[in-house]
Amino acid sequence: MKSLGVYAALAVAITMAGVQIAGAQTPDSPGATAIQQNSEMQRSLAEARKLIDRGRAADALKQLDALTAEKPGAAGINTLRGTALYAQSNFAEADTAFDKALKQNPRDEEATQMRGLTLFRLGRSAEAIPLLEAAHNWTPETKTDPSYALALCYIDTHRYDDARHAFASQYGFGPNSAAAYLLAARMLLRRNHVLVAREFGAKALEIDPQLPQAHQLLGEIALAGEHVDEAIAEFEKERARNPLEGSLYDRLGDAYIRAGDYTRAQRALQQALLLEPNTTGPYILLGKALLRVQDGVNAALYLERAEKMDPGNTMTHALLGQAYRMLGRAEDAKRQSEFVQKLQSADK
Repeated sequence: MKSLGVYAALAVAITMAGVQIAGAQTPDSPGATAIQQNSEMQRSLAEARKLIDRGRAADALKQLDALTAEKPGAAGINTLRGTALYAQSNFAEADTAFDKALKQNPRDEEATQMRGLTLFRLGRSAEAIPLLEAAHNWTPETKTDPSYALALCYIDTHRYDDARHAFASQYGFGPNSAAAYLLAARMLLRRNHVLVAREFGAKALEIDPQLPQAHQLLGEIALAGEHVDEAIAEFEKERARNPLEGSLYDRLGDAYIRAGDYTRAQRALQQALLLEPNTTGPYILLGKALLRVQDGVNAALYLERAEKMDPGNTMTHALLGQAYRMLGRAEDAKRQSEFVQKLQSADK
């Protein structure tokens, strides 16, 4: 009988414990309410993110304002606010929002990365670097490659070797490889760091004398510095190694135009058209070369073709206006000049 009493007491204890556990999370209990509120907040934040992704940043900001009024200081709101403001190119306010998010949670990787990108867009590259270095990998919310932005920040702060390493990492190249030097040289040229670009391009060829497109890039660098004869020599070297690269002939034609050798320019640009018939560059440059030799008829033909391919190119319309004036087509020339003005106004 004693053992039965023990079992009965144990059963009662288990039953009471079950009642206590069940009662701990009743629908009206504080714990259940907190869980429900957190779930609702996460759903609201997810909805706001979807609005941003769909291009409705203004609507997302209204929703975030409502959430802030309901629950000030809730985690995640400032990060999303910054993202919405970034999408609107409102970088100053986006920076403020991301700064608040990081004060709330210094480990917020999205806010860290996005604030780095925001500072970069604000032209504050030196401040952006530590943030981009701390979180420069892709996240599910990443829209811009942070490694690329980091590399550009390094260029802006004259940390050229660090920029080369960052570009190499982005493409999976060895940091000291010929490919890394050549890639960095191209990016440096785009940012108008011509002297360093030339140095890196030459280093790429020193490491690998047969590297494709190295001489072409050195030619482009020379052309940017108005060293036309040097550019032509580099382009010719590239042609010997890479004879089917259409863009090479386009650049070579441009160099010959600048050198005043319009016959060779036309030949190179015709070769470019055979290899790259769907690009406008050779048509525009052919138009320019033909205008220089007073051949308005053929210049107009090439430029009209370029206009059909890319109606929004200001250079095409400007040259086409010159061709029409040469041909005595005053009204057509006037129309082209007006269109140029319209395009230029739209770009302001």
